[in-house]
Amino acid sequence: MSKALIIIDIQNDYFEGGACELVNPIEASLKAKKVLEYFRQKDMPIFHIQHINIKDGATFFLPNTKGVEIHENVKPKEDEIIIEKNFPNSFLQTNLESELEKQNIKELVICGMMSHMCVDSTTRAAFDLGYDCTLISDACTTKDLEFAGKQIKAEDVHSSFMSALSSVFAKIVSVDEVWK
Repeated sequence: MSKALIIIDIQNDYFEGGACELVNPIEASLKAKKVLEYFRQKDMPIFHIQHINIKDGATFFLPNTKGVEIHENVKPKEDEIIIEKNFPNSFLQTNLESELEKQNIKELVICGMMSHMCVDSTTRAAFDLGYDCTLISDACTTKDLEFAGKQIKAEDVHSSFMSALSSVFAKIVSVDEVWK
């Protein structure tokens, strides 16, 4: 079984000074960098996902801005594939699935941003497409949310989504558990 790394939306707008700051993006990106370096050392397939927001009224990941660029901590090398997307689900209207099929990939190691949106959507879609998914929880992050007048801390949002995904859709591990 061939395995690939999927790094979702670790882009400048999610970091300090960006248009949509997340909680602890540096820490999560450095964990993702560890996994990226491992995949590079093992010469295993790597796919960088880059969200370009073309929706009317969008406020971040705008085309041709510094914010849309992939963050330097996980900057792709020239030979690594970048999949551009316009929706939370990295498979929707992209060539991700065909690129994975070309390399006979059956197992995905997933990390990135935001846990409650693009990481969740992509992981569920990957499962539905028949991929065996491992999600690296500490190489993901999100932001505080609000629902029904209640503030929900990013840590609680993240934990809730990791818990939900672990029930069926993915094996959830920390970066230190990836190689075990």
